[in-house]
Amino acid sequence: MLQVIDLEKRFFLHRLGREVLAFRQVSFSLQAGELLLLEGPNGAGKSSLLRTLYRSYCPTGGQILLQTPRGRVDLARLGDREILWIRREYIGYVSQFLDPRPRTTALELVAEPLLWRGVEESRARQRAAELLLELNLKPELLEAFPTGFSGGEKQKLNLARSLIHPYPLLLLDEPTASLDAGARKALRERLRLLKQQGTALVGVFHSPEDVAGLVDKTYHLEEKQDVAVRT
Repeated sequence: MLQVIDLEKRFFLHRLGREVLAFRQVSFSLQAGELLLLEGPNGAGKSSLLRTLYRSYCPTGGQILLQTPRGRVDLARLGDREILWIRREYIGYVSQFLDPRPRTTALELVAEPLLWRGVEESRARQRAAELLLELNLKPELLEAFPTGFSGGEKQKLNLARSLIHPYPLLLLDEPTASLDAGARKALRERLRLLKQQGTALVGVFHSPEDVAGLVDKTYHLEEKQDVAVRT
């Protein structure tokens, strides 16, 4: 499903006139249905690695080989238009933050990925409502604008929007950090089902016990040092 070879990301700080290393020599492989847990101290580059896999950041070295029905592609070398297509069809990403569009309800935001795929609007909204309620969002918030939501409520929207369509690869950046116990339990069950359905997952978790028993591989990043993968 995914093979990462000698991946590296450096940032150039123009104001300071110097280069900063985020991570280097990252290599691992991931099969369908496997969950890889990223570990390491603050500053080791865990979130930067996820953003590079999603191509929010362009890597400065290495390969990101993703298997698709159209063949294997190297995300490190695809153009912007191709990356947008890959994101829409093959890669989901759950960030720590949500910056919602003005005057767009929680239900509309979560239903959108299904509407893009031609799902009838009433069915898409019904599925969005079911998933949000499963994650313990209050029913009265379904038709509310999320600009005033709490951090935990926004995180539930992030999760629901990324989980409503079963992407082959799902990237999760501390998805449980702001969740209540009920939502964490619901997410754990959802990830278990996704694994059974063949979704490959790469994640950083604030509390690794939230995915205890689901992890197939662990990749430990040391701050600005070489790293190793263990199974």
